[in-house]
Amino acid sequence: MYEPGKEETVPTDPFRPEGDDVTRHLGYLLKRAQAALRGAMDKVLREQGLTVPQYSTLELLALHPGMSNADLARATFVTRQSGNVVLRGLQEAGLITRPDAADHGRARPARLTEAGRARLAAVQAAVYAVEQRMARTIPPRRVAALVADLDRIATELED
Repeated sequence: MYEPGKEETVPTDPFRPEGDDVTRHLGYLLKRAQAALRGAMDKVLREQGLTVPQYSTLELLALHPGMSNADLARATFVTRQSGNVVLRGLQEAGLITRPDAADHGRARPARLTEAGRARLAAVQAAVYAVEQRMARTIPPRRVAALVADLDRIATELED
């Protein structure tokens, strides 16, 4: 947790931390933070009967109704095959709808049902609480810069 006035020291060369300890490398620390976030989200979502990809799909469909399986898979960081499994499970649970056949091409746009909207609303507070726990560890004046840095990192590494 962030404590005012108690800043961590930043290595002079973040690419080769003192002693070349891989656990202090930027990439390792990013992965550790991502794994911790995923674990915390898994825990609160399991209590609600959802997985992280299912929850992410519900969130995205609330923002962008009609997304295709391929678009949802990319946005939730799963393969198309896994995305299709997620969509099928959500459809069987009555949380989304998809047409039986595509109007054109192969895309079958997905949309939240009323039950899907209600389920999403029921789990959002728990997931947002995880994000708040995470954010409390960052000095408030640095949050915007961190978000911008993470976005630039992703943009630089995406191909």
